[in-house]
Amino acid sequence: MNGFLCATCGEHHDDLPMCLGAAAPAIWYSTPESERAEDSALSSDQCVIRGKHFFVLGRLLLSLVDGHGPFVWLVWVSLSEENFARTCELWEREGRESEPPYFGWLQSALPYEPTTLSLKASVQTSPVGERPIITLEATDHPLSIEQREGITLARVQEIVEAALHG
Repeated sequence: MNGFLCATCGEHHDDLPMCLGAAAPAIWYSTPESERAEDSALSSDQCVIRGKHFFVLGRLLLSLVDGHGPFVWLVWVSLSEENFARTCELWEREGRESEPPYFGWLQSALPYEPTTLSLKASVQTSPVGERPIITLEATDHPLSIEQREGITLARVQEIVEAALHG
């Protein structure tokens, strides 16, 4: 696809991004800097807030029913302290993808109604160098339905417009 005409702003955008996401979990933005300074950390793949909230960034894949490849949401998922420690222990270990999935709660506010915060998720570790695969619990939430059934390129454009102008 060679870009798209945006229904929101009326401009032509050169590319239709096939991957979007937030730089931090939603709670990071609502935590005052003074409260997260000493016992909080944010990297491109992991986050700890106040030494008691633990997150990893993963890939939530939406297959395309009329195109190639998936649309990818980069999403933050909370983990228990134990599972986060295990994730860190295996971070650079070959074969880590054989680890059983971890339970987590989605902690990225995506442009869906109702909110995507705190949807139940499974976090499957991927090979070294790849972010985990996030699978939502099968529910009637629109994001969960889209993950199960796939989406069209027209829907990708709607998502991108909401993300760019929402």
